[in-house]
Amino acid sequence: MQTFLKITRDGPGEAGAPEPDRIVHGAPEFTTWNVEEADGLYAGIWQSTPGRWRISYSEWEFCHILSGRSVIHGPDGAMEVGPGDSFVLRPGFEGEWEVLETTVKEYVVRV
Repeated sequence: MQTFLKITRDGPGEAGAPEPDRIVHGAPEFTTWNVEEADGLYAGIWQSTPGRWRISYSEWEFCHILSGRSVIHGPDGAMEVGPGDSFVLRPGFEGEWEVLETTVKEYVVRV
C-alpha cells in the first residue's frame, strides 16, 4: 500500500453536476479528482463552473480554495471565498453554493 499520496489533478477526473432539482441558476459542472478514499475519509481536488445550487451536508468537510471565487450562503449569512481561503462545513449545514468564477478547491471529507 502506498503511504504518500500527492494531491493533483492528474488524469481526466470524474465529471458531475448538482441534481437538477437543487440548481438555483446556471448550469454548473463539476470535475473531481478524488485521490484518497479510506474508512469514511475522502481527499482530493474539486472544480466547478459558475452557477448556484442548494447544498445540505450530512458529512464534515474541510475546503481550501486554490482559485476562483464562490459565495457560500448559509443560515449565518453569505461568505465570499477565494484563493487562499480555508473553511469547514459541518454536518447539518444547509444553504447554497454559488460559483462566481470557476472555482478549484482541495477538500477533505469525513462521513
